Amino acid sequence: MNVKNAETVKNRDRIILDKYLPRSKRVRMCLLWAYDMAAVWICACLALGLRFDLDFNSIPASYVHALWKYGLLQMAVVTLLFYGGRLYAIMWGSAGTREMLEVVLICIIAALAQPAGILISGQRMPRSYYLLWFILMTGAAICGRISFQVLQRTVNRMNRAWEKDTTPQVMVVGAGQAGTLIIREMKASQKIHGFPACIVDDDRDKQGRFIDGVVVAGTRDDIPELVRKKGIDAIYVALPSAPVDDIKDILGICQKTGCQVKYLPGVYQLMNGEVNISRLKEVEIEDLLGREPVQVNLNEIMGCVRDKVVLVTGGGGSIGSELCRQLAGHGVRQLIIFDMYENNAYEIQQELKRNVPDLNLVVLIGSVRNTNRLDYLFRTYRPDIVYHAAAHKHVPLMEDSPNEAIKNNVLGTYKTARAAMQYGTGRFILISTDKAVNPANIMGASKRLCEMVIQMCNQKSGTEFVAVRFGNVLGSNGSVIPLFKKQIENGGPVTVTHRDIIRYFMTIPEAVSLVLQAGAYAMGGEIFVLNMGKPVRILDMAENLIRLSGYEPYRDIDIQFTGLRPGEKLYEELLMDEEGLQRTGNERIFIGKPIEMDYHRFDRGLGKLDEAAWLEKDNIRELVHELVPEYHYRAEEDACGAMTDQDEVFAQAAAGMEPGYGEGTGPESAYDTKAGAGSPVKSRMALHNAMAVYSRKQEITMTKKENTRI
Repeated sequence: MNVKNAETVKNRDRIILDKYLPRSKRVRMCLLWAYDMAAVWICACLALGLRFDLDFNSIPASYVHALWKYGLLQMAVVTLLFYGGRLYAIMWGSAGTREMLEVVLICIIAALAQPAGILISGQRMPRSYYLLWFILMTGAAICGRISFQVLQRTVNRMNRAWEKDTTPQVMVVGAGQAGTLIIREMKASQKIHGFPACIVDDDRDKQGRFIDGVVVAGTRDDIPELVRKKGIDAIYVALPSAPVDDIKDILGICQKTGCQVKYLPGVYQLMNGEVNISRLKEVEIEDLLGREPVQVNLNEIMGCVRDKVVLVTGGGGSIGSELCRQLAGHGVRQLIIFDMYENNAYEIQQELKRNVPDLNLVVLIGSVRNTNRLDYLFRTYRPDIVYHAAAHKHVPLMEDSPNEAIKNNVLGTYKTARAAMQYGTGRFILISTDKAVNPANIMGASKRLCEMVIQMCNQKSGTEFVAVRFGNVLGSNGSVIPLFKKQIENGGPVTVTHRDIIRYFMTIPEAVSLVLQAGAYAMGGEIFVLNMGKPVRILDMAENLIRLSGYEPYRDIDIQFTGLRPGEKLYEELLMDEEGLQRTGNERIFIGKPIEMDYHRFDRGLGKLDEAAWLEKDNIRELVHELVPEYHYRAEEDACGAMTDQDEVFAQAAAGMEPGYGEGTGPESAYDTKAGAGSPVKSRMALHNAMAVYSRKQEITMTKKENTRI
């Protein structure tokens, strides 16, 4: 038989199977009901025959006569019990042990109901008949349902075998319970488009074994080779309980193959019995960060904001809107959103009205620069807690408009804090940034000034002023991820400023959860520092995002290096040398010790900044430098000079240490405060200063190259 005729026969057989295998739920239930009716009668006849050793001629006529009456009553009672026990509502195609035990239980109940049948029918059967009937009926009910399950799975497997050449070939990573259930679900369900071609697992004892007919063909190191050999189109990672570092490593290997990658997001599916192929989700760039999920104490957060009037400035922005979402679910008495951009405010207003209809929500348009507007806001609503997220945060744009950064960030924070003091706000939480540490740009310097403002205000009133400092958030407005995605959609190239630039990253919900938790810890004057996990090299992120989009870096989508932008650093720091590091109740939140400062001098300096900013003077950077000495506002000139003696000392402190991008020598080591790890503060200082030295060396090298070209 030639190939064409063979395909015709296969298609014909498949059409016949699809045509005559019932699809309707009602039809299947009726067929099962008819089967049970027949099984009850046949089992009754067999039970009576077995009582007399299958010698039907020797059965007394009275028993035969009783069988007709009693047997018909049995059929009605048993099928009603089956229906009442919802046995006809079970999906027998995917039933397991639990469902079979339910069949046995209903049969036991039916057997125990036999005396009632005797009373109703007035007929009596031999005592052994009832036991024989129970055994036969239980076996028939279970066998019938297993037969249906086997038939359905057989048809599905035959269909999948015929589709093998045209169906996506799937590799399953993980030969445990989750992987087994996924393979069985793939084979049992026609709604899932894919054929399990092989399994990968790091357990050497499982190599070469089979799970439901699928071979365990190798370990994670064999994934690229297996993809080539078996023509794999998709990889399903079924390791819901594996450590985060292992998941990150495996996902990284899978992404480099160019296959579609999906994975089970957490262990709770296994615990709740919810592991199903439908739980598989696409891999997002956040999944490649390699960090344990953030845990917060909801009771502490609820106790902090419950029944309070809460104001969120900049409530329409990325961080502000997520603050509003999470606060809306924590029992606030009233939530006030204050934003100068009406479109952003309108979007979060509509979302909260839709999702939390009972929320007492107020949305006001205005600017934190406007003293009169702030006075009206605080006088009218008297907020108990303020989350101050309003700020300009785009580094290159603020370099071109430094006066606007001062007006909005510094003076806006000062005016909002002053209104909070005047109207008795209990707690004021400033959203700060890691760019405030040793700032190399005006935006970072302005946020450092904001931190100093709230420290000064904390000395003057009963309001608890605190700041929460963290790094970049994934997906925020103006962040690198949306930019990369847009560049990929346009066919490239993807632009990265420097090959070695690294950043701390956290998802917006993670960052906001920790902000709320830090706010609950506030006593006044603290600068809370969030442990952002391991730093991420931006080049690695760009390459991974290109692969997630289905392309190959440098082949399909090019990556170009554009050079560091004005005010941009290779590394960001979360703590300055003068700040200590103190633990809190959450391992992801630390407290930096406030730096002593002359508040009277600082207050006078703010007055000069106010005047210079509104008069659009050119000396704004010089005035900022006077208040924030660590702000290097002449970075372009300084970069051409030699390293200072202080730089040499820092370099010696980190002798022999190369940037590790999070492999034990990176900034995450700053958070190692375990016994025996040495002085965490000194360790942190050495690491951060080493990074600063390395960053400065790179800037010097780049500047010299530019000068050479000129």
